[in-house]
Amino acid sequence: MANFKGARVLSFESRRAQEIAQLIRNYGGIPIVAPSTREVPTSSEEEHRAIRGILAGEFEAIIFMTGVGARALVEAADAVCRRDQFLAAIRHAKVIVRGPKPGAVMREFGIPITLTVPEPYTWREIVSSLDENRAKLLIRGWRIGIQEHGEPSAELYRALRERGAELTSIPVYRWELPEDVEPLKNAVREVVKKSIDVAMFTSSIQLTHAFRIAKELALEEPFKAGLRNIFVASIGPICSEALRENGVRVDFEPSHPKMGFLVKEGAEKSAERFQTPK
Repeated sequence: MANFKGARVLSFESRRAQEIAQLIRNYGGIPIVAPSTREVPTSSEEEHRAIRGILAGEFEAIIFMTGVGARALVEAADAVCRRDQFLAAIRHAKVIVRGPKPGAVMREFGIPITLTVPEPYTWREIVSSLDENRAKLLIRGWRIGIQEHGEPSAELYRALRERGAELTSIPVYRWELPEDVEPLKNAVREVVKKSIDVAMFTSSIQLTHAFRIAKELALEEPFKAGLRNIFVASIGPICSEALRENGVRVDFEPSHPKMGFLVKEGAEKSAERFQTPK
């Protein structure tokens, strides 16, 4: 089986840091995991305003972007009303889920799903799915709530407004740097020293935070140059776009935008570069 052949593989994963480290080991790599993000809840006032809007039937449709965020919103509603009331209010809206994770949360709570957005789950798939389902989702004039996942997508909001929708952001959490940034600082230094063989990005915010730390260390350009000299794997199109916009070449995207595929196929694709164990 093709594998990393002892390559030093850098990941910026946070929530699933241990899981990706084990996957890298399973495929013959030496994992260097530098958590780069931290989920920080938004203010209760923002959440409660959105929850009251859902209870009042303000939205014809709700787009759930992430499983974690969907569950967090339902749990936050417990401070405002009975859970069955909130779930009943969601059922009155058309529910659109971005991929299987928010879909699983909706099924767990018994909420019918009107539309499931296919992979690679970018804003483009959301818009194209809505366009393809105009018969049941003619969104012109609709009020749509969007459960956000860190950073709102300006492209998604622009495209939906062009189609006549009125949009409301429903923030549940935002991305911040981890409380302990030393592993991230060390990762930046390792890239600059050319002691990393493969770098894996599972979200664009990881790159944003890595560059932020590199800038604080006065290593932004050396870090960028270091990334150009290693095999860079990206989870999917949005992440790849962010990398390229920052002058980083993307060597590989997996066949499916999932961590397991990223590591397995990344090991296979990078194997030719590492012919001898290190």
